[in-house]
Amino acid sequence: MNKMNRKFVLCVIAAFFTLIFASMALAHTPLFTCWDNGDGTFTCEAGFSDGSSATSMPVRVTDDKGTVLEEGKVDETGEISFKRPEGDFSVVFDGGPGHTLTVKGSDIK
Repeated sequence: MNKMNRKFVLCVIAAFFTLIFASMALAHTPLFTCWDNGDGTFTCEAGFSDGSSATSMPVRVTDDKGTVLEEGKVDETGEISFKRPEGDFSVVFDGGPGHTLTVKGSDIK
């Protein structure tokens, strides 16, 4: 194999692995949404774009200073419910490193 063919083969291999790793990184995007239940509680649903379960992943309700007000884990249906706190708050889904999403309480309708 001459020098030009080796460079071409190495470029093709590098491109292949780049595409594989890029698609793997994009395939596991966290999804998190919350809605008001109309009874003083709200429910959040969590999962991943590749269909992976978020069961047992932690979710925290924090006040505007970051103090944890309530916490729990996503159940086997992908949901978790909390009593709606007074004042400003946020809900944080922790799906692991690089997979943390936050919903502001004011956005929960």
